[in-house]
Amino acid sequence: MTTATATATATLAPAASVAVIGLGAMGLPMATRLAGAMTAHGFDIAADRVALAAESGVVGFASAREAAAGVDAVLLAVRNGAQLHEALFGENGIAAVLAPGAVVIMTSTVGVDDVVAVAERLQQHGIALVDAPLSGGPVRAGEGDLLIVVGASPEARLVAAPVLERLASTLSVIGDRPGDGQAFKTVNQLLCGVHIAAAAEALALADALGLDRAATLETLAAGAAGSFMLGNRGPRMLEAYDEDGAEVLSRLDIFVKDMGIVTAAARANALSTPVAAAAEQLYLLGQSHGLAAADDSAVIRVVAPQRAG
Repeated sequence: MTTATATATATLAPAASVAVIGLGAMGLPMATRLAGAMTAHGFDIAADRVALAAESGVVGFASAREAAAGVDAVLLAVRNGAQLHEALFGENGIAAVLAPGAVVIMTSTVGVDDVVAVAERLQQHGIALVDAPLSGGPVRAGEGDLLIVVGASPEARLVAAPVLERLASTLSVIGDRPGDGQAFKTVNQLLCGVHIAAAAEALALADALGLDRAATLETLAAGAAGSFMLGNRGPRMLEAYDEDGAEVLSRLDIFVKDMGIVTAAARANALSTPVAAAAEQLYLLGQSHGLAAADDSAVIRVVAPQRAG
C-alpha cells in the first residue's frame, strides 16, 4: 500500500478527539462545547484561559504540540494568516506532530491565499486542511449555534464532521477545495462590515435629528430597513458613548482585518467595491482613534464623536 493510499484510508474515520489551539473569545466556548461530546484538548498562551477550559472538561496542555499530539482533528482559532503559519510550521509548529490522516480545521477569516498555501504544505505531510470559517459570536459558539461554511475534500469533511456538527446549527459545504470557505467568508464579511457601518450612520443621524434612540432602533429593526447587524449591533451602539462602552463581543480591529481582506480580494480581481472601501476607512479611523480593542459597534463614535444630546 502506498503512503497516499494509506493516508486516504486513514481519513475515513470520523474524529473522536480534537485539540483546540487558541482559547480566546471564540476558541474557549468552542472547546467547552466540544468537550461535551468527545475528547477535547486545549492550549492557549494565556494560562488562565487553559484553566477556564479545564473547568468544562477540556484537557489543558502546556504547549500546542502537546495538545495536538495524537488527536484526530485540530481546530485552529487564530487571529490572522501569520499566526496560522506560525501555529503550523513555526519553531513549535504542530504540523510536525500530527499523524497522517489527521485534519486541521481552520475557523478564522484569514483570506484565500494563506489557506491555499497552508493546505498545500500540509498535504505533503498527509494532513488535510478543512477550511471552515464561521460566524455567530461567542455565545452561539457555546450553544452549538454557529454558521460554518466549509471548503474541503469529501474525505476530510468526513473526519471533521463530528467537530463541525457539534458546533454548527447551519453547516454549508461551499466547495471541495480549501480556500472556498475563505472566498465565501470574504463575501460575507463585505456585507457584515458594510451593514455595521451603515447602522452606525443611521443611528448617528437619528440622534442628530433628535429622535428617541431606543424607539428609532426598535422601529427600524421591525421594517424593511432591518438587518441582523442592525438588530445585533444597534443596542450596543446605544451603549457606545457610556463610560465603559458596550461589552466587547467582537473587536473593532477584526473588521479592520476583514475589510482589508475584502478590498484586497476585490483589487486582485479588478472589481470595484466603493461601498466596502468606504466602510474599511471607518474601521481604520476607529483603530487610529484608539478603538481597536473596543466592540465594533463603537464605529458609531467615528461617525459622531460626540452624542447630539
